[in-house]
Amino acid sequence: MTDNLSASAQNPAPDPSDSVSAQPGRHRMDHTMKRRRVLIGGATVAAAGGLLAAGLASADTTTAPEADAGAATTVTSDASSGVCSLNAEVTEGPYSLEGALVREDVREDKEGVEVQYTFTVVDEADDCAPLANALVEIWHCDALGEYSGFVGKNGHTEDDDGTFLRGGGLTDSNGEVSLVSIWPGHYVSRAVHVHMRVHTDVTLTDDSYTGGSIIHTGQLFFDADLNAQVQALSPYSDNTTTETLLDDDSIYDDGGASSGLLTLTALGDSVSDGYQATLTVGVSTS
Repeated sequence: MTDNLSASAQNPAPDPSDSVSAQPGRHRMDHTMKRRRVLIGGATVAAAGGLLAAGLASADTTTAPEADAGAATTVTSDASSGVCSLNAEVTEGPYSLEGALVREDVREDKEGVEVQYTFTVVDEADDCAPLANALVEIWHCDALGEYSGFVGKNGHTEDDDGTFLRGGGLTDSNGEVSLVSIWPGHYVSRAVHVHMRVHTDVTLTDDSYTGGSIIHTGQLFFDADLNAQVQALSPYSDNTTTETLLDDDSIYDDGGASSGLLTLTALGDSVSDGYQATLTVGVSTS
């Protein structure tokens, strides 16, 4: 892996404010900040009364003390107590693609720290009741900061099948869906993050979907201290591009879980063992 990047690789198209050359039929671009109000909470669903009490409250993030530099850490937020907070949607960025594969494990052959996601989708229009049969889609870059379908934007050469680290699944009767991926790497201009869309009324095909409506577009973020430990591991450490810290990100507004900050629970004794990541995502079907 070379560290000498070309001029274009050192300055890849920023996500999301700068433009990226369109690839007709492959992806949609939306550089506006859509302000449709949605509801995002922590790890459990709140009652309607809890929503009113919460207002626009932000969730604080706390990190448990570590036994040593390599110890695993559990990160929680106030939102995990069941309080729902209103939050605006954010741009989907320039690296979205149509027709995500419907599958639980989106990793393919990509190496990295495992992340086991559990999302609970609730409907603000139905008193925060669980929303079943919603397609929750995620996509993000690999350990070297490259997106499938757009490999090379962060200066690295690798195989590109257009599908790695992209996919989604349908919520069950409890509004829950589980997905497995890796902790994302970083690329110029953005803090480490995952993109998310929630669709309703889709029709499943053999391995994907057709139709439906997108009712939420958001982004997910990771605790800064844990992220620093992950980015220091291989293969993340092979990525020598400049990393934007969470506090300096253009999208994350320090709103905790209400702005997509994940609740993370260690899967083992080491950072390399991976994490369980949870978030309650509220949408409005009205």
